[in-house]
Amino acid sequence: MRLALIAHDEKKPDLISFAEERKADLERFELMATGTTGQRLIDATGLDIERKQSGPLGGDMQIGAEIASETCDGVIFLRDPLTAQPHEPDITALLRICDVHQTPLATNLASADAVLDELIRQLDGEE
Repeated sequence: MRLALIAHDEKKPDLISFAEERKADLERFELMATGTTGQRLIDATGLDIERKQSGPLGGDMQIGAEIASETCDGVIFLRDPLTAQPHEPDITALLRICDVHQTPLATNLASADAVLDELIRQLDGEE
């Protein structure tokens, strides 16, 4: 099962803390992340993460393509709702493709726990 991890700059520390706390759970997944987020997660946790391009350079679209190809089973995308993002159209497209393909999407820490817990239940055959 594949899981994407994304975080805006102001939310990267939150995603790193989440990954440290849930490392044993995250290790059960094939992980991918946008470039900078992925590198920071690797450096902080040692998790094995496939890095895509940075979000503004197309990483959000690369993950969107994985969702459209049905090779991504969930997305944790910690968004900063208080800061304008230069690649907002890409972010909107990523959120939309999650909706179109019924891909679980978490956009804050509370929903990240819920999505990860549900995906683990699926891994364990508790659907």
